[in-house]
Amino acid sequence: MVEALAVASGKGGTGKTTATLALGMALADEYEVTVVDTDTGMANLLFHAGLADVDVTLHDLLVSDREATLEEATYDRFGMRIVPCGTSLEAFQAADPARLRGVIADLAADADVLLLDSPATLASRGAVLPVALADRIVLIVQPTIPAITDALKVQEYATAYGTGVAGVLFNKVHDPASVDRVVDRAGQYFEGPIVGTVPMDDAARAARRAGRPLLAHAPDSDAGEAYQAAAASIDVAVGEPGAFADRFRNAVLPDPP
Repeated sequence: MVEALAVASGKGGTGKTTATLALGMALADEYEVTVVDTDTGMANLLFHAGLADVDVTLHDLLVSDREATLEEATYDRFGMRIVPCGTSLEAFQAADPARLRGVIADLAADADVLLLDSPATLASRGAVLPVALADRIVLIVQPTIPAITDALKVQEYATAYGTGVAGVLFNKVHDPASVDRVVDRAGQYFEGPIVGTVPMDDAARAARRAGRPLLAHAPDSDAGEAYQAAAASIDVAVGEPGAFADRFRNAVLPDPP
């Protein structure tokens, strides 16, 4: 049984990768979780997960003349399986986004939840693929008008391809006490539930500097506890892995908006 959740935002700087790993660790208490960095152009999950020095990444699976295996690109860390993406410009240019479909389909065999750390913007076919093909998206949003506007664009694009909204997480909130009105008003426009608000927290920055996910570095921090509560609010709807794999392998590459 498996469900693919694309973690998306529509803009950079929202803390999407921090959120992806935090939600993954929290969900791993109940599910078999695999996290994939699908941002092949601006990958940074490997730095958050202590994988900056690994030899094989998603890039190696997307370049046709490389012989890396999925097992070689998958790392057991922090109670999850993680497939990081590299940062080589050469590999990014050589990567074939269409091959991502087969990678995700194969990963479904050993996961209950696939978390796809998606590119910040929807500027290319490779960037929109995770959002368009996932079962649902989790939107990571800062409580500002530009960030909310960008997230609503991602939602519009995703739902046009039949992708649902599992939840909206307001992240890097400077003043949790005053953000309720913004959240309430924005909630009228999002199609999924508001699953939580995560405060701006120095512990998140310290975790990034340490190369560890927040829930490994400071699980009892204010942000850590907020992420755990948000994960508990996401109603995971797992499906059959065979049907999931067939859908991904046979999917038509979507066009960017």
